[in-house]
Amino acid sequence: MDNRSRRTDIFKILFQTEFQSGVDVSELASLYQESNEIADDEIKEITDKLNDIESHLEEIDSKIEEASNGWKLNRIGKAELAILRLSVYEILFESDNEDAITADEAVRLAKEYTADAAPAFVNGILGTIIRGKESV
Repeated sequence: MDNRSRRTDIFKILFQTEFQSGVDVSELASLYQESNEIADDEIKEITDKLNDIESHLEEIDSKIEEASNGWKLNRIGKAELAILRLSVYEILFESDNEDAITADEAVRLAKEYTADAAPAFVNGILGTIIRGKESV
């Protein structure tokens, strides 16, 4: 599985968590695997990343709120929030990803799965976070 496909799968499962509060991400990943024919080793990678995102969720959400100029998380669309959470996690906690590529992939996901204005919104938030990271 390539990085783009893996990122899309992680986004889709993260999106599902917005509607399945209290359900373990491992369980959602398992259900996703059954309906999408994903190999066991690939779903393990996905599940590990989902669990890591979940363990950093407070810091990720804080960064999103800081960068969104006063927008509370509950005002951000669920798909956009899932894309942002995945991307901010990659920017802050994965050193093997280039920030610009992460932002480009987030915009691609936003173009495919969200409303017309969302790609610019996602790009703006991630740009602010990346610039903040670089100035530290």
